[in-house]
Amino acid sequence: MLALPFYAEELGASATLLGGILSIYAAAQFLFAPLWGKLSDRYGRRPVILFCVAGMGASLLWLGLAETLPAIFVARFVAGAFAANIGVASAYIADATSAEERTRFMGLLGACFGIGFVLGPALAGLLHPLGESLFPSRAAALPILVAAGLAAINLVWGFFALKEPERALAGGGAFRPDGGAAPASGASGGRLAVLREPGMRRLCLAWLIFSVGVTQLEATFAFFMIERFDYDLSQVAFIFVAMAVVMGAVQGGGMKRLAARYGERKLVASGTLVCAVAFVWVPLTSALTALLGALALGAIGRAVVQPSMMALTSTTATATSRGLAMGTFQSSGALARVFGPALAGWLFDQSVSYPFFLAAGLFVLVSWVARGLPARAVEMDGEPAGGVGFA
Repeated sequence: MLALPFYAEELGASATLLGGILSIYAAAQFLFAPLWGKLSDRYGRRPVILFCVAGMGASLLWLGLAETLPAIFVARFVAGAFAANIGVASAYIADATSAEERTRFMGLLGACFGIGFVLGPALAGLLHPLGESLFPSRAAALPILVAAGLAAINLVWGFFALKEPERALAGGGAFRPDGGAAPASGASGGRLAVLREPGMRRLCLAWLIFSVGVTQLEATFAFFMIERFDYDLSQVAFIFVAMAVVMGAVQGGGMKRLAARYGERKLVASGTLVCAVAFVWVPLTSALTALLGALALGAIGRAVVQPSMMALTSTTATATSRGLAMGTFQSSGALARVFGPALAGWLFDQSVSYPFFLAAGLFVLVSWVARGLPARAVEMDGEPAGGVGFA
């Protein structure tokens, strides 16, 4: 949430303390992601998604009304718990799409996040001046309260528009249309059972390392722009808008062709190297134009890597445990955000460049790990290719 660093700074938070606030959110995601995935395998995707949307709205309202740093910590933990349903959303898409279309629709899911990252920062930037007049001491509270209202609207829309995926209703998942709840095979062992599969273990490891790298930018960028260019929330917001536009354009328009031509493994390996170059570039430039070029390059790399890894995960898992598998995959990224932001904040307080250099090294490591990922996301006879070979 773009407004959060400015909101925390208004209450006296340092970069290290801000990292802790971001970490507590991710800790809750790590704890709850497999739970939501397992529940969605058992009871269906729709009820879990709607419940989490309701909880997110309530947590945002709590955050917007918070007046102390401890209250912000608690609100962000609750928000993280309910935001841990991204794996369920990914499983919903996997249930409702064919193998040939899956990477494309995973890319569209990423594009939806990209649109959110366009409209969200833009809205925060536009609301900031109004927040300064309404809440002089806490101007960043207004965008957060508006976000709570949008979550409420999303809940109402989802209640009427969201249907259970056809594949789950047809018996492809553990949810039974007769109202019963059959335990998902392979789900009883939880996260450890998923990680016993070599393919899933390597995918989760790669996603963990990649996510630690990404948090180095996410956790410190606002403070970086304040220190380097003396930017305020509105100015930083529109840089985030530009990055999100780039990511959305790649994920929404080119992923299907890229995956068909090169395969997801090559996209992960090359995309992470692009990210490494971009992150090294960021702290070495003092010119805004060059900085924007580096950020655009990093956005392209991230836009290629994320849906590729999600698609590989969805087809490595079995149909009856896909929700749990996607939740476990998501929780590995959440684990990265438990310690990644805290590490980024501490490194930033030592030197502005350190978080970005660490991220670049981690991206190179992911590119090496990617050599053992599946060549591409495939299915046989309409079922996930759980037996995909690994190099």
